[in-house]
Amino acid sequence: MIRTVDLDAPVPDAVPGAGIIIATGSRFDTAHAEHWLQHATCTLSETETADRRVIRVASVPEALAEITDRCARWPQAAAICDDVLRAVDPAAPALSGLITESLAYSVLQAGPEFADWLAARGPATVPDTADPMLLDRDGDTLRLRFNRPQRHNAFDNATRAVLLDGLAVAAADPAIDEVVLSGVGPSFCSGGDLAEFGGFTDVPSAHLARTRHSPALALDELTARLGARCRAEIHGQVLGSGLEMAAFCGWVQAHPDAVLGLPELRLGLIPGAGGTVSVTRRIGRWRTAYLILSGRTIDVATALSWGLVDGIAS
Repeated sequence: MIRTVDLDAPVPDAVPGAGIIIATGSRFDTAHAEHWLQHATCTLSETETADRRVIRVASVPEALAEITDRCARWPQAAAICDDVLRAVDPAAPALSGLITESLAYSVLQAGPEFADWLAARGPATVPDTADPMLLDRDGDTLRLRFNRPQRHNAFDNATRAVLLDGLAVAAADPAIDEVVLSGVGPSFCSGGDLAEFGGFTDVPSAHLARTRHSPALALDELTARLGARCRAEIHGQVLGSGLEMAAFCGWVQAHPDAVLGLPELRLGLIPGAGGTVSVTRRIGRWRTAYLILSGRTIDVATALSWGLVDGIAS
């Protein structure tokens, strides 16, 4: 399923079609290398470079084995992830990318890999939270805080509803000139609440909800209006949908303890909260693919050097 190539490999007569291609090597300045850097899913190297198509790893053989194993375990999700990242244009309006992402996510929701994960998880109940999100206005600043600290602010439908209400207030009131998204407790947001996954079996309605009532689109629109004054203050676990939403903000300030990642592949899924758009806009499709296919998390220093965060809190 995975094709591996060296950056020095001859360029084929025909451009490779769809499929996961992992390039490796340490020389980036040849015509052959440029071809593979551009067309590969991502490139692994033990050599430092500023090229965002390349991921520096401690051991190329170990990183390649890890990605190969994960793609073998979840081949459908991995292949569809690669398809989506190649199809989404990060320079285009967010809606078109979100529709592409959501349609792919819906396919995987109905597929065997997600079904296997649900069966292994077993029955689960989402605990009630009285105030899953706190909204506070201080003058012209609106603060939105995830408030499920006992769940590391895992994102559920109740949280989503309150967040959408808060973002709608910010969108409707031109006097609000700053929006701050943060989290109460040990983490900013650890991603979707896994206890809620699989509870909504109407896949078409789920797609319409993701694309018609989307926090991602609301954050994207606020960032277009406010720029860096629509910001996320992240700490602790910043995973899955938490990272995807934060990345839409005009400025992301990270606490030194933040850990960032996109773990959805192990559920037989891809990011579904707009991450193939927001994360790709910040770090390119190649590093986004690495985060998803490897399942690895990164620290704030790496996130800053990649452009996934804009500053580190002192």
